[in-house]
Amino acid sequence: MRSTLLTCLLALPLLTAAAPPALPGSAAIDAEVARLMRATQAQGLAVAVVDAGRVVHVGAYGKRNAAGEPLLTDTVMYGASLTKAVFGYWVMQLVDEGKLDLDRPLAAYLDKPLPDYPNDPKSGPWRHLADEPRWRQLTARMLLTHSSGFANFAFLEPDRKLRMHFAPGARYAYSGEGLILLQFVLERGLGLDVGAEMQRRVFDRFGMTRTGMMWRADFRPNLADGWKEDGSVEPHDERSKVRVAGSMDTTIADMAKMAAGYVSGVGLKPESAAALTAPHLPITTASQFPTLQPELPPDKRRADLAAGLGVIVFNGPQGAGFYKGGHNDSTGNTWVCVKAVQRCVVILANDVRAEAAFPRLVEFVLGETGAPWTWEYGEMVFAR
Repeated sequence: MRSTLLTCLLALPLLTAAAPPALPGSAAIDAEVARLMRATQAQGLAVAVVDAGRVVHVGAYGKRNAAGEPLLTDTVMYGASLTKAVFGYWVMQLVDEGKLDLDRPLAAYLDKPLPDYPNDPKSGPWRHLADEPRWRQLTARMLLTHSSGFANFAFLEPDRKLRMHFAPGARYAYSGEGLILLQFVLERGLGLDVGAEMQRRVFDRFGMTRTGMMWRADFRPNLADGWKEDGSVEPHDERSKVRVAGSMDTTIADMAKMAAGYVSGVGLKPESAAALTAPHLPITTASQFPTLQPELPPDKRRADLAAGLGVIVFNGPQGAGFYKGGHNDSTGNTWVCVKAVQRCVVILANDVRAEAAFPRLVEFVLGETGAPWTWEYGEMVFAR
């Protein structure tokens, strides 16, 4: 690992971990979910629990659509940005095989300069970087730690043009565009079919039979629509392109298998499994969004919060943990793990209002973890 990674590891505070609390039984989890759904008016919610790297609970609650059909453990739901964590896992397989070096400049994998590729939907807005030489410094580690310097997406810029707002690797600023650039390099530079590779190496490996990076017709008979903040229903988006920033469809049963394998390091060398959830870059902002907000003064920053490779890592009362969220107007997802005991909670909600219940539900199952809820959600009022 780089010396900067070692520096970051040493800089994080070392906390004395408390003994993990006993996990609640399935009946208690069911009752707490029902209570929190009433409190938030959430119409659909699914929960999985992993303990010691094994799935111990999978449950689905409420409705999957406005017709009132039940949400089931094999109902296909939108994975949103949980896709990024799954992508990170696959990238580390490439690292293990020597196909990718996290710190080699991505320019070295391309047969021509990035801005020379066409500006089309398959290639991305790379030609906007023609007068920005710093793109040559970008590495896979920078993109996986959201330190590319890009906005979340180019279309969010006032002129819809991609630009670099700070030196690559200098700080954390969430960017789906950065992950899409890494996908582009793997496709053009290494000749990989990202969708097919993730299917074979991740979804098939873990028996995730109802998960895919693009829409499949067999999803339709048991599919979740979503509820927005105002209570209106939004149909499930049938995504026709592989986008590692967030195109994955999945089920709670499948994500339970993913979480169990991920937290156990299945399919990776020990050092690569550890690298996924190691602190690579300090977090220096008050919240995750807006993505390009000013950094806090050093004395106001959370010293226990850092970017991993596709996830956020933290130290809490039970020691080191990591999490990843996923969100759109009608979806709220989260995945929180305590590393020492290989315990995780995965929540997929097809109602964005359920996000207000996430801190309480995770605490009910895992106990206090130190997960950075306020940093993730800003000023949201959480259910208790």
